[in-house]
This record gives sequence, structure tokens and C-alpha cells, in this order.
Amino acid sequence: MKISNIIQAWEKASSELQSVREVQVKLSLHNAARVAALTELFPGRSEEEVISDLLAAALDEVEATLPYRAGQKVVAEDELGDPIYEDAGLTPRFHALVQKYREQLGRGGQEKA
Repeated sequence: MKISNIIQAWEKASSELQSVREVQVKLSLHNAARVAALTELFPGRSEEEVISDLLAAALDEVEATLPYRAGQKVVAEDELGDPIYEDAGLTPRFHALVQKYREQLGRGGQEKA
């Protein structure tokens, strides 16, 4: 979800938060006040939902901005026939790590990273 879509989603009916893992975070006074303000603006959302939605949007944005670095292997050709090289940047490693932790958390998170 993009940050720009969160307000639209919040204006719709409340959705249930599907938690897999609970984590405790400390917010600065300013950020805690902003979260409280958003929950008052959108009474159908709890603080947990607001924080979860904002975190999901921020993570999507971080993933989208991971830099591409051309690797050595040609994986396709563009419409002009020019080679498209594999991504040797952070994105493939990030996706592999996400998959690793999804599997661990899906099994109950008993394994250490």
C-alpha cells in the first residue's frame, strides 16, 4: 500500500488487523501525538492499525527505492532488443531474506535468524 492510498483505505470501513507477530516500539512524543491524532481523525482505526498501515507503506516505499545494480547475466531483452541484466543490487537479497523470515515466522518463529 502506498502512503497516498492509506487515507482512502482509512475512510472506508475498518478492516481487521491480521497480526502474525507482535512487537513493542517506542515512539517519540511527537510521533505518538501524530498517531493519536490520526486515530481521532479516523475513529474506525485503532492505534495498532494506524501504526501497522504506516509501517507497511513505509516498507513498500523502502523496497521500491532499493537501488538497481546491473549484474553480469542477461535475463531478458527490451523491446529494442537491448539486453536487460539481472539485478545485482539489494533487491534480490532483500526478497530472499523476506522469504526466509516469512517461512520462519510462518512456522512460529522458533528458529533464530
